[in-house]
Amino acid sequence: MTATRPTSLTLSALVACAIAGPAAAQEPRHLSLMLDWFVNPDHGPIIVAQEKGFFADEGLEVEVIAPADPSDPPKMVAAGRADIGIAYQPQLHLQVAEGMPLVRVGTLVATPLNCLLTMKDGPVQSVADLKGRKVGFSVAGVEEALLTAMLAPAGLTLDDIEMVNVNWSLSPAVMSGQVDAVIGAYRNFELNQMALEGVEGTCLYPEENGVPTYDELIYIANPDTMDRPAIAKFLHATERAAQWIVNHPQEGWEVFASTAPELKDALNEKAWADTLPRFSQSPAALDQGRYARFEAFLHDAGLIPEVRPVSDIAIDLGAETAE
Repeated sequence: MTATRPTSLTLSALVACAIAGPAAAQEPRHLSLMLDWFVNPDHGPIIVAQEKGFFADEGLEVEVIAPADPSDPPKMVAAGRADIGIAYQPQLHLQVAEGMPLVRVGTLVATPLNCLLTMKDGPVQSVADLKGRKVGFSVAGVEEALLTAMLAPAGLTLDDIEMVNVNWSLSPAVMSGQVDAVIGAYRNFELNQMALEGVEGTCLYPEENGVPTYDELIYIANPDTMDRPAIAKFLHATERAAQWIVNHPQEGWEVFASTAPELKDALNEKAWADTLPRFSQSPAALDQGRYARFEAFLHDAGLIPEVRPVSDIAIDLGAETAE
């Protein structure tokens, strides 16, 4: 049987497919990612994934955007103006309760960073010592709930302390004596900031004082519009980056710090070392019990009107992809 020879039109089409097909398949998928704040060591896996080409390996082109205001990411994601945002688990519960179309799709920093910061040689050595003292804060709502839960085992309430809004001037407020402690300080930053100024601080940890543990930094998306396969690829790339950082901590720091001159300072280097063990090694994985417990905690504190199912707040894209 004689094979049929392709016509010139068919042959041209085959050549065109051979040339255009691979190019089309390699077209990267663009994702916009809005950070929670300016670039800092908390964002290590994102920056390393970008610099090491892990996003490109997944066929992604990720645009990293620093917000003008730290409250912007949830709003931008809900409005469809950013594909992914970095947010905080405690705030996400409140935002979902308010009706914002948001869901947790991954974890960046898998432990609390927030702490109650005091002077190491000061009058506050335990939560019980807060009675009659001044406590600084920056964000009402969740931070007051955390502090209320921390005070309870010591038999104290918010009525036993004086709350002072220090407007993000956390460690300076403690060092100057304006307040005796602050809630909302990050153990990987403010403690190091004080140390670099020759002042020794100490942290009282919420998760050791009556507060259910939670993910500090998470990735959020709009459940109605998100590109699930693309975000799953994003999470796989950041997982590779987090694992590479653990294996190569010094090289990881050098890759991160080389991306901007302002990152190459002592504070960021110390913060990098303290943050490294807190990066999620399985960013897509979801601890449903953790989210259920924190939802119940906020409900008991009167901050949300009802307890929602975890599926309304957080999803596991890794499990979806496996199915």
